Amino acid sequence: MRASNAKRREKYMYWTLELAARLDDAPWPATKDELLDYANRVGAPAEVIENLQELEGDDEEQYESILDIWPDFPTNDDDYMYNEEEY
Repeated sequence: MRASNAKRREKYMYWTLELAARLDDAPWPATKDELLDYANRVGAPAEVIENLQELEGDDEEQYESILDIWPDFPTNDDDYMYNEEEY
């Protein structure tokens, strides 16, 4: 198969609240390598490792929080769950 005919693999990160929670205690700010090291040390699921490996940018880029990795991460300001005080 010629290289020009080969399909290019699309990079796609799939995050869930459960996966993102595995990085709650990560040493923010951190580089991609530091996040990968942390995820491996705490036994994060393979999906977390794969998502971190897909991060673009240079190896020295600092990520300040999960919001730099997953901009759609729900914050306390977001109304994504019911109001716990109502129940």
